[in-house]
Amino acid sequence: MELRHFTAGDGARLAYRDQGEGLVVLALSGLTRNGSDFDYLAPHLDGLRLIRPDYRGRGDSEWTGTATYNVQREARDALDLLDHLEIEQAAILGTSRGGIVGMYLAATSANRLHGLCLNDVGPVLHRPGLERIKDYVGRNPAARSHEDLARKLPGLMPEFRNIPADRWLDEARRHYIETEAGLRINYDPGLRESFLAAFDGPQIDLWPLFDAARDLPLALIRGANSDLLSPETAAEMRRRRPDMIYAEVPDRGHIPYLDEPEALHAIADWLRLIG
Repeated sequence: MELRHFTAGDGARLAYRDQGEGLVVLALSGLTRNGSDFDYLAPHLDGLRLIRPDYRGRGDSEWTGTATYNVQREARDALDLLDHLEIEQAAILGTSRGGIVGMYLAATSANRLHGLCLNDVGPVLHRPGLERIKDYVGRNPAARSHEDLARKLPGLMPEFRNIPADRWLDEARRHYIETEAGLRINYDPGLRESFLAAFDGPQIDLWPLFDAARDLPLALIRGANSDLLSPETAAEMRRRRPDMIYAEVPDRGHIPYLDEPEALHAIADWLRLIG
């Protein structure tokens, strides 16, 4: 699939992938991730148009500096991409950080959304998950090669179970660059400063953003072992939106890969709601 670029409103050169035809699904990735977050899901999506941007500072997009790595700017970039492609509305599939961007768009630009599917994220970010992210964001792993890291990942991520060895290797290759000095992250290390500023800052009430999606077809997928989306937060989300499609994926932490049967069924049901 061809990698393309467009120019955001502030002049940044940002990358995206665009495949298929039909209902537009804009897939927004996790904090340190890029469009490859959805590589496992993409083969299962037929009859729709899947658009996968790389956030600024991640993947093949331009590094624009710590001050620009925030939800508001990333939401604006998403709208700029839709405008560039002359797309009026899209369904948002948001993984982790992408789900927060999606909720923000529901609150500020609901007329541009067909629906919202959240992958292991909600209005309350559980502290243990944030602490874990704080440990690794912006830092290179202690591994010499993709194969070396793949051997270590099961021990580093015990909340993920029954994962075949080739999946661990896929994950290592997707998110790290192999160099003579060892593996390196494939995003701007300055993202760490942006994360720490939010981590150490005042807690923001995100429930109004979630509630702003009240008129949109909504789905939530949760990893059964997630340390970022607690069972209590998921239960409250379901209480507020009893019509919300919900799936819990066993043997997965933060974040499910989205090719698990439970995730695929939830996404299919959500897409049917949108029509």
